[in-house]
Parts: sequence; structure tokens; C-alpha cells
Amino acid sequence: MKLSEVKQQLLSLETIGFKLPDGSMVAGHFHVTEVGKINKHFIDCGGTVRKEEKANFQLWEANDYDHRLHPEKLLKIIELSEKVLDMSDLEIEVEYQGSTIGKYGLDFDGENFLLTTTLTDCLAKDNCGIPASKPKVDLSELTKEETCCTPDGGCC
Repeated sequence: MKLSEVKQQLLSLETIGFKLPDGSMVAGHFHVTEVGKINKHFIDCGGTVRKEEKANFQLWEANDYDHRLHPEKLLKIIELSEKVLDMSDLEIEVEYQGSTIGKYGLDFDGENFLLTTTLTDCLAKDNCGIPASKPKVDLSELTKEETCCTPDGGCC
């Protein structure tokens, strides 16, 4: 989800909710302690230099039950961050404390923001020997003509 999409959703919300991938909700008294711009400059395992830029939200829960973050307040924080940090319409990454700090993608289901799972991946599969995945075939769907290879057929 991009910053512009979050801002658009905030305009129509009365309260902000974040749902974790397991379906549980982040406690309603959370704070967005940071809105930032993350620049990553790296070399992948194939030797290609890459750059990545994302917006970052950090969610934090405290024992402060009296102060809830309202949509208009988060919208103002995002707009200030865009101006001060010279942020474009970036994809958002969310940090949230579980047993360790987790990094999540962000989506919206019409009512709540959804923290979506993220995965690591090899960016240079063609350079580092990772085999391409083979197509899966259901052997029960093959016809007799497609299974013509016999022990004495000379095809193996």
C-alpha cells in the first residue's frame, strides 16, 4: 500500500485499527511512533547493486490507555513527514513489536489496515544457481499416449 492510499483511507475513518496476519488486532491504544523514509543501498548475491526506498511506520503499544491516535492526527503526521523528509508516494513498510520487531506490508480491508506478511527472496536467481521451479504435473491426468515410455521401449 502506498502513502496516497493510506491518506485516502484515513479521510473516511473515525478510528484506526491494525489487524495482524493471525487475525488479532493491535491494541487500540497503539501509537505510531515513527513515520520515516528508509533508503536501502545493497548488493545482491549476484553482484548487482540495488537501491530501495520505502515509507516506514512504527507501531508501538504503551500503557497509555487515555490517548488514542485519531485518523486526522495520523494524516497530519504523514503530511508533515512527506514535506520535511521529501517523501514521494512510497510503498509502506510497518514495524511492529512481537517477540521481535516484525516487518509487515500494509493493506486495507474496508475497515482496518492489515499488516501483511513479508518474505525474503533471492533477487539474482539467474546468477547464483537457483533452479527454476519445474511445472507440477498430475500423473493421473496423463493419457496412455503421453506415458508411452516402457522398460523395453528405448526411450530411457
